[in-house]
Amino acid sequence: MIRPRNEHTIAAECEVAGRGYWSGIPVSVRFLPADAGCGIRFVRSDLAGNPSCEANSRNSSGQSMRTNLARGNATFQMVEHVMAALYALEIDNCIVVTSAEEMPGLDGSSGPFVDALQSVGMVMQAAARKRYIVDRVMRIGEPASWIEVSPSQRGCASFEYRLAYGDTSPISPQTCSHLLTPSNFCRELAYARTFVTADQAARLRASGIGTHVTNQDLVVFDANGVVIDNQLRFTNECARHKALDLIGDLALSGVDLVGKFVSFRGGHQLNSQMAKLLAEFADGSTMSSGTGSQSAPPISLRSRAA
Repeated sequence: MIRPRNEHTIAAECEVAGRGYWSGIPVSVRFLPADAGCGIRFVRSDLAGNPSCEANSRNSSGQSMRTNLARGNATFQMVEHVMAALYALEIDNCIVVTSAEEMPGLDGSSGPFVDALQSVGMVMQAAARKRYIVDRVMRIGEPASWIEVSPSQRGCASFEYRLAYGDTSPISPQTCSHLLTPSNFCRELAYARTFVTADQAARLRASGIGTHVTNQDLVVFDANGVVIDNQLRFTNECARHKALDLIGDLALSGVDLVGKFVSFRGGHQLNSQMAKLLAEFADGSTMSSGTGSQSAPPISLRSRAA
C-alpha cells in the first residue's frame, strides 16, 4: 500500500553525461537539490538567461519515440528516462540542468540516472507529497492501442505493458507487470533498454538521425528476431522498457499515482494524453491521503492520435 509521505530532494549534486540519441550532441545533466514544493524543473545552461521549464503535463508533448518538454525557448527532448528515475526513486523536488536540448541516450535505459541519484542519497522535506488515488476506470485510445487506468484494490501503483506488434514483427509478443516501488523499479525496470528493429535503425540512420548510435547502444532486432551484437538483459526487455517509458511519462501528472495502469501497444503520444487527464483529475480532487471512492462512473475517450 502507498502510504502518505513527505516530499524528498537529493542530498547533493550529481551528474550524468553522454550524447543525445537522435542529435548526437554531447550533453551533461546535473541534478541539484531543490526546495520543497519546487517540483522537477529543467534548466538550459547553454542558452542565454538559463531558461527553465517545469516538468508537468501542461508543458509536455508525446512524440514518436520520445517525450518532450517546452516552455518558451526552453525545450527539452527525450525526458522520459530521467523522469522515470526521479519518480520511481521518490525524488519530488530537483533542478535538472542540461547543457543541450536532448537528454543523453546512454545505454537506452534509466539505469545510469538511477545510479547517479542513488549515489548522493535523499533528504526528507517538510511538505506533504500530493497524490491522486484513482477512483474510476478511464481508458483512452483505440482497439489497436490503448491505456486503461483503474482503482487499485491494494492501494498501490502497478504498471503493466502488453506488447504485440503482429505476426510480421521480429519482436515477439510479451507482457510485464510490476508494482512500483523504488526497489522494484531498480531491480525490474530501470535497466531495460530502448529497442528498434534493424529496418527501423537503417531508416533512421539513412535520414541522418542517430548515425553515431551503434548496436551496443540499444537493442536492435534483426528480421529473425535475433539481437544484433548485443544480449537481452531480460527475456521480456522490450515490454519492460515500454513500462519504464509509461512510468516516466505519467510522472508528468505531477503527483504520486495510486491505481492500476495497463497499456496495450501504447506509446509516448497516448502516455502524454493520459498524463494530462490524470493531472486534470488530480487538480479537481482533494488529492487526499485517504482511500478514494470507487463508485465514480467509468470514462472512455477515443484518442485523436494513438
